[in-house]
Amino acid sequence: MDALEALIERVSCPVLQEPGPSAEQLELMFKAALRAPDHGALRPWRFLVVEGDARAKLGELYLQAALKADPELPQPRRDKLLNAPFRAPTLVVVIAVTQDHAKVPLLEQQVAAGCAAHGMLLAAHAQGIGAMWRTGEFAYDAEVLAGLGLAENEGVIGYLYLGTAPKSRKAPQLAVEDYVSRWTGA
Repeated sequence: MDALEALIERVSCPVLQEPGPSAEQLELMFKAALRAPDHGALRPWRFLVVEGDARAKLGELYLQAALKADPELPQPRRDKLLNAPFRAPTLVVVIAVTQDHAKVPLLEQQVAAGCAAHGMLLAAHAQGIGAMWRTGEFAYDAEVLAGLGLAENEGVIGYLYLGTAPKSRKAPQLAVEDYVSRWTGA
């Protein structure tokens, strides 16, 4: 797949199954992530891979955080939280690692980490791996962030779910002119 095809045809795959990406495929995705635009060469990102039994532990972390907020959580919601990490065989937690910097605002550092995540999605698509970028309440929950080992200067950019899409999806064709205009200085 050439670069333009990967960029134009990439699509989110909400349903994923085994197998997940191989170690070699993940390595290529991380190499793509590390090429993200990065003002100041700060490398404001890091990644956690969650596979196998660690998915059950992540589900338990989600449940623990939810129960802290609502001890009367209904059983169907509890089950959904426990099963959430099993929506894919592999998850990658993309983390922005920010720092105070005279020339690079925190927002630029977060955007760079987001670009790293996008690079991973493109590399997954180019290799025929289905992917979905998710956030949700547990991307921002203090208990979940602590359970994942995040420092005070870190935040979750997203959870990348990776696996095999049971059927191919086509990217919606959007009209460029609906999103682009020319500024003439007036």
